[in-house]
Amino acid sequence: MKVLVVNAGSSSMKYQLFDMQNEQVIAKGNCERIGSPDSFIGHKAADGREFKETIPMPTHSDAFERIVFALTKSDAAVIENMNEIKAVGHRIVQGGAIFKESCLVTEKVIEDIESLIPLAPLHNAAHVQGIRACIKALGHDVPQVVVFDTSFHSTMPPKAYIFGVPYEYYEKYGVRRYGFHGTSHRYVSDRVAELEGKDKKDLKIVTCHLGNGSSIAAICDGKCIDTSMGLTPLDGIIMGTRSGTLDPSVVTFIQEKEGLSAPEMAQYLNKKCGVLGISGVSNDNRDVTEAAQQGHERAQLSLDILHYQIAKYIGGYAAAMHGLDAVVFTGGIGENNYITRELVCEYLDFLGVEIDKEYNMAHNKIKGHDIKISTPASKVAVYAISTNEELVIARDTVKLVGGIK
Repeated sequence: MKVLVVNAGSSSMKYQLFDMQNEQVIAKGNCERIGSPDSFIGHKAADGREFKETIPMPTHSDAFERIVFALTKSDAAVIENMNEIKAVGHRIVQGGAIFKESCLVTEKVIEDIESLIPLAPLHNAAHVQGIRACIKALGHDVPQVVVFDTSFHSTMPPKAYIFGVPYEYYEKYGVRRYGFHGTSHRYVSDRVAELEGKDKKDLKIVTCHLGNGSSIAAICDGKCIDTSMGLTPLDGIIMGTRSGTLDPSVVTFIQEKEGLSAPEMAQYLNKKCGVLGISGVSNDNRDVTEAAQQGHERAQLSLDILHYQIAKYIGGYAAAMHGLDAVVFTGGIGENNYITRELVCEYLDFLGVEIDKEYNMAHNKIKGHDIKISTPASKVAVYAISTNEELVIARDTVKLVGGIK
């Protein structure tokens, strides 16, 4: 069974085509700068063949037409026609309190996703465009499935997701902690349980998805009980350009001093803060790490803050779960930066965490390989695991489509 996974952004449309018989990627690509005259598509088949094209794609429907061409007619085509694709799975950022699990697409589902646009204006609006573009191109006979970033976190208890503002704002506007990166946290927590040879319900796990956007989750009895991102992906630890958790007065103070509007302040907190704002070097962890190694004090400070905050969340979640069995590092930084893994784990010695520093460093390039970096004596298992959000979406799609008669 061939399943197409689509991740539509405000001006992009990423995709992967899976053969679910062996769960292998047949081809993948990305349409970028949709709506701009210089929009382009980059497509690559599993055998290494590539197709690249700069062509106007005014809408997501136009972008999907180029995806169809890339898959079926380009020099890197992998299928004869789109009839070979039996289902499409879509990543949706915000499911709110409506969607607690993946589901088949209906007009009502699309309307509900649209109703959540105020909680994720850029993401959910783009996702709806992506869904409608797929339906337009493939017709209503090809089933579509939506998988939500937030659904994995829907098991959090009220004490974890209610904010300290009047309860009426939760009732009127849905102001609460939702959490994101749910498919990643779900995949790596399942994977660590598999590697440990245990049922996930018997483990207390902290998963650290670390990249330009980062979030940390506490998973106890097989369920997420807390996570660092909140109403939006701005909350939690400092990220590439996002501030992370702040004293709210910092926001109003800067806004007043700089004469910024609310939208301008939101843009500032999302695009100009975090590691970029502190270091003054870059939002890219690789650039900042290199600068720190060359003696750049603010670059080093930004990394010190990052490692400190990650460790604080892990320690806090260990307390919330009354114990800790495993820590997982994933995402671009978590998978590839051995220094981050080592320095975070140094804070965790009080929990009995002990890692093999040489092994951790020697096996830094782990894409596609999952490694255990803790020693046999460590009381907590520590892993670096390559996440696979697209595979989670494809699996959910197969599961739901299999129920169609």
